[in-house]
Amino acid sequence: MGDKVIILSDDSSGFVAVADIIPDVILDIRYYSENNFIGDRIDGYEEPAALLTKKAAYALKNAGDEVNKRGFSFRIFDAYRPQTAVDHFVRWAKDPGDVRMKEYFYPELSKQELFPLGFIAEHSGHSRGSTVDLTLYDRAGGRDVDMGGTFDFFGEISHSDYKELSVEQSDNRRYLREVMINNGFIPLKEEWWHYTLKNEPYPHTYFTFPVKIQRLTGAGS
Repeated sequence: MGDKVIILSDDSSGFVAVADIIPDVILDIRYYSENNFIGDRIDGYEEPAALLTKKAAYALKNAGDEVNKRGFSFRIFDAYRPQTAVDHFVRWAKDPGDVRMKEYFYPELSKQELFPLGFIAEHSGHSRGSTVDLTLYDRAGGRDVDMGGTFDFFGEISHSDYKELSVEQSDNRRYLREVMINNGFIPLKEEWWHYTLKNEPYPHTYFTFPVKIQRLTGAGS
């Protein structure tokens, strides 16, 4: 089929801040924090913001309006991910000595398996700007909906069709998947939280600008 087409770009003009489009969204940007599989803030995350292409953000708003009617809001763990962050992941994956977060994120795997198994790659769909990692937040209950697994856990329990879940957990995953699919997103079977806009506007472009709201104004672009 030939080599994969990859275009790098620093142009942020087609992006928006999700919080500007979905006011009730909850941002829990894990790669801005140390609560992630590396244990450090990740390169390129200069603010705890969720950025997406305009097309993806408005499709997500439609999905958000739908779950809102059921008393839910979206909690977003990650959205646009700059290529510099992916490069950070790759460097970490090649350092066998750094296993600080193994107990929490990949207890059943050796770190050396993460790259060949596809958990870490040199390019991520997130860098194209139309992929989002999220869950549902129950506003009345004041907690996340029980999905039977945690974000970024490297293992079979993260597969969307994992069999050893309670009926409630399976139903919750199914509901999120149906809402997202109905609003134009494609699920990733290996990660129940991961969705990509089906008709993404930049299918071959991997963006490099940092996660920073100011970049959306055009300043420094």
